Amino acid sequence: MTGTSPGGTLTAFFAGRAGRRISTGCAALGAFAIVSSGLASSAVAADVQSQQWYLDAMDATGLWKVSTGKGVKVAVIDSGVNPETSSLKGQVLGDEVPKSVAYHATKDFNGHGTSIAELIVGTGAGGGLKGVAPGAKVVPYRIRLDGLKDKAETKKTPDAAEAIKAAADTDAEIINMSFGSPYLYADEEAAIKYAQSKGKLMFASVGNEAEKKNDIGYPAAYPYVVGVAAADENGRVGNFSEHGRYVDLAAPGLKVPAWCDATFRAYCDEAGTSFASAIASASAALIWSAHPNWTANQVLRSLIDTAGRDWPKDRPSNYLGYGLIRPKRVLTNSNINPGPPNTDPLSLENGPGALVSSPSPSAPASSQARKNPSGGTNAAATSTSNSSDDNTQLYVILGAVLVVAIGGGTLAVVRKRRTA
Repeated sequence: MTGTSPGGTLTAFFAGRAGRRISTGCAALGAFAIVSSGLASSAVAADVQSQQWYLDAMDATGLWKVSTGKGVKVAVIDSGVNPETSSLKGQVLGDEVPKSVAYHATKDFNGHGTSIAELIVGTGAGGGLKGVAPGAKVVPYRIRLDGLKDKAETKKTPDAAEAIKAAADTDAEIINMSFGSPYLYADEEAAIKYAQSKGKLMFASVGNEAEKKNDIGYPAAYPYVVGVAAADENGRVGNFSEHGRYVDLAAPGLKVPAWCDATFRAYCDEAGTSFASAIASASAALIWSAHPNWTANQVLRSLIDTAGRDWPKDRPSNYLGYGLIRPKRVLTNSNINPGPPNTDPLSLENGPGALVSSPSPSAPASSQARKNPSGGTNAAATSTSNSSDDNTQLYVILGAVLVVAIGGGTLAVVRKRRTA
C-alpha cells in the first residue's frame, strides 16, 4: 500500500466520546482486576468495563440502538473458547463446530481465544467484558498454536487450514483469525480462497514484530483476508506493528483488557492486533445484522468507504490501510451505498504484487519515538482537529501498526502459530 507514512498525519475518528487508554497484545502489562468467573462483584465489573475505552470512543450505546449483531455468527479460529465465563454464557455455539475439527474447541489452553470471543460477543454479565456485537454468537475453533505443549494433544488438534475450510462450510458469516506466521502455506491459502468462494468475510491480525524484522504476516497477507492494525484512543498505532500492502484497516487494539491466562481469574492490560482484528470482526457483525441482504464484499466496502483517513482512498497506507473503522458511519446512514455485491473491494491488494511494500516518504515512527514505560504507543508527532460530525472525538493515527505475529517451521509436520 502507498499513502501516508508513519511520519505523516491521519485525522480520523471512531464515532463517539473520548474513552480511556488501553493496550493490546500478547504481552500482559499487569492485572488490573481479579475476576472469579461468574462471581465478580459489581465493583469489579465497573473496573474492568471502564477499561474498555473504545466502547465510548465508538459510541457503542448508540450503535446498539441500531444493531447488536443479532443473527450473525463469527467463527473464532484461535486457542479455543471457554463458554463458561460469565460474559460468554449462552454466546458460544460449541455444538455447531464441525466434528472433524471439534477437538477441545471449548477448552482454551491459554485464554487468548476466550478473550477474542468476549471482545466480539461478550455480554458483560458478572463483570466480564462487553463485546462490540453482544447480539452475535461465536463458533469456536481450536488450532495448533504456540503454547500448546502436549504432543499427543497437539496431534489431535486441527491446523489452521483445516479449521478455515471447515468454518467455510458452516453458516458463520465472519471468520476471525487472531494469529499469524511469516510462512505461506499452500493448504492454508487454498482454504482461504475456498472460504471466500463461500461468501465469508475474513479478518486477521497483521503481526507484532515491526521493531525486529517486520515480516509479512499470514493469514493477514493472503488475498481476500482483511489485515487489521491496532490503534489507541488517540488513533495512534503501535510502533511494533508490522506494515506493508496487506494492512487494510485499523481498529482499537492497545490497552485492551483480556484474560491473563487459562485460569480465567483475572483480566490484564494487553496489546496486539489480535484484539484489533476481533473488534473489526465485531463491527462487521453489527453492519451485517443491520443489512442481512448484503454480501461480504458490501459489508467490507462500507467499512472501507467510511474509514477515517486523510489520504486518497485509492492510495491506502502501508501502516493504516484505508484508515480507522467507523461502523457508526455505516449504521446511521440510511442512504449508504454498499456498491456491487460481487466486486472485491480489495482488488488493489489482491492483485499482482500485492505484498510488495511501497517506500515511505519518512522514517518509521519507531525511529522517532519509543514505547512508554507502560507499554504504550509511539509518540510521533500528532495533530488533532475539530469536527461537527456528531460531536465525535477526532483521532490522529500515526506510526506503525500493531500486529499478531506467528511462528512456525515451513516443513514442520505439526505447524504452530503464535497468538498476540
